[in-house]
Amino acid sequence: MTQSRFLRSARITAAGLAVGALLLTGCAAQGGKTAGSADAANQNAFLTIPREDMGTFVQNFNPFAPTVNPMVQQSIYESLLVFNPAKGNTTPWLATEWDVAKDGKSITFTLRDGVKWSDGKPLVADDVAYTFELQKKIKGGFDYLESVAGEAGNKVKFTFNKPWSPALYDVGQLTILPKHIWSTYADPAKEANAKPVGTGPYTEIDSFQPQSFVLKKSPNYWQPEKQKIAGIKMLAFAGNDGANLAAANGDVDWAPQYIPNIEKTYIAKDKDHRHYWFPPTGAMINWQLNTTKAPFSDAEVRKALSMAVDRDSVTKIGMSGYAKPADCTGLSGNYETWKDSKVKDNCTWTKLDVEGANKLLDQAGYAKGADGKRTLKDGKPFEFKISVGASSSDWLSVANVISQNLAEIGVTAKVDSPDWAAVVAGYETGTFDSGIVWSANDPSPYKYFNTSMGSSTVKPVGTKAFDNYHRFGDPKADELLSQFAATGDEAKQHEIANKLQEEYNAVAPLVPLFSGPEWGAYSDTRFTGWPTQDNPYATLSVKSPTTVLVLTSLEPKSK
Repeated sequence: MTQSRFLRSARITAAGLAVGALLLTGCAAQGGKTAGSADAANQNAFLTIPREDMGTFVQNFNPFAPTVNPMVQQSIYESLLVFNPAKGNTTPWLATEWDVAKDGKSITFTLRDGVKWSDGKPLVADDVAYTFELQKKIKGGFDYLESVAGEAGNKVKFTFNKPWSPALYDVGQLTILPKHIWSTYADPAKEANAKPVGTGPYTEIDSFQPQSFVLKKSPNYWQPEKQKIAGIKMLAFAGNDGANLAAANGDVDWAPQYIPNIEKTYIAKDKDHRHYWFPPTGAMINWQLNTTKAPFSDAEVRKALSMAVDRDSVTKIGMSGYAKPADCTGLSGNYETWKDSKVKDNCTWTKLDVEGANKLLDQAGYAKGADGKRTLKDGKPFEFKISVGASSSDWLSVANVISQNLAEIGVTAKVDSPDWAAVVAGYETGTFDSGIVWSANDPSPYKYFNTSMGSSTVKPVGTKAFDNYHRFGDPKADELLSQFAATGDEAKQHEIANKLQEEYNAVAPLVPLFSGPEWGAYSDTRFTGWPTQDNPYATLSVKSPTTVLVLTSLEPKSK
């Protein structure tokens, strides 16, 4: 199969492109103006950002909605703190400080004075407590959380039913909602929240259309001196192709999507003003196999399929060489210091070994027929789907590489590419066969291992899961995860993490593919203050908690 075939991109609807083109004509930097007029234009310009995985927008700003619009959890609602994986530091946000109890069973946050919701009402402890009550009711999780209550001095205390060291970032990065608004909704899970009230810098919905919308300044932001840009303009595209065309043409300021051959297709068109930075983070891109379905319930099968994958081709063809192949620790990026060298140096099932893969499948009883194709134990063909959203041209290429690789061991994998909403619905309900999924990313590897093999994250098929789509739980991992969470001693956590890696290597809960770089490109024609490798105060993602750090650092470019 040729490289050009692998690099085929997701389809862009004609209507989407036509409307997008009309919208973009007013966004591009305009040449031929005097410096003074250009400065004035920049002061009133909207920071223009494409959303490559949403062909149309619906006026839904509910953070619990599966199709929630962009910037809801980055610009409208804010969290108590912000962890930056690019630098490894934590920025106090709605909270100014926090105190972790010595027994690990509580954390007390001090809320920042003077924070107001965009409607002018003050942020209070009840808002925080209500947010967690609503989160547990609608999406579940936080099983360790016993109570959240306000205390004197503008403080909020989180009490746990057991020591829980990962809690700081777990509770600290959940975006906070206003109780006085959300408590009036009859069904908060289904409420469109069309006119949101938030504490963030840009909250005011303006010019909402299916292909674009604008967020203007909150009139009551707690950091008015950091609202230096006029606002944000989001553009909808049904795939990377349209978003990349807009970036190449200079019609957007921020291009946070995958751009193949970025030096040639984006940077070369304006080397003085265009830049990119793909910092490695702790996220891993995994191929998740639905372990509730045979033969994926068999660890030897999962390892065999993994051994058939040529990760060098996956990263070179599917990811333009931007990412590094995974190993059987499952860890990458800012988790490098957590890796157990004994596990890493003795990896087998994450290295290409077609002969070994064939041998494992033969031994497991999945025989090849005369036609060279394997069958399941019930005699049916060994075939399944790899589900990837149609808008993600990079992951479609990855899935196609894997499909070709598996054909060499007699396994048929068909790439299934409806829109992302349909793909995610299959993941959440457990009806899918396999899919490519972005992992959790936290300061420690606890969440990664918990969502890859922790029984507490396993949901029955038909019940919505928001992580651990592959539905794998391991009792030995559960015990190690409990030990990890119970201690705040980092040296002990490293020892336990090594044992978790040993167990991960033994049971292969999923198939790690490559490190998850945070895509990010930008033009400084109109705005300055972007994060860079030399100043990594945030990543260039528009979907991460650090996005708000960028929005409050950018300013219009002047002469």
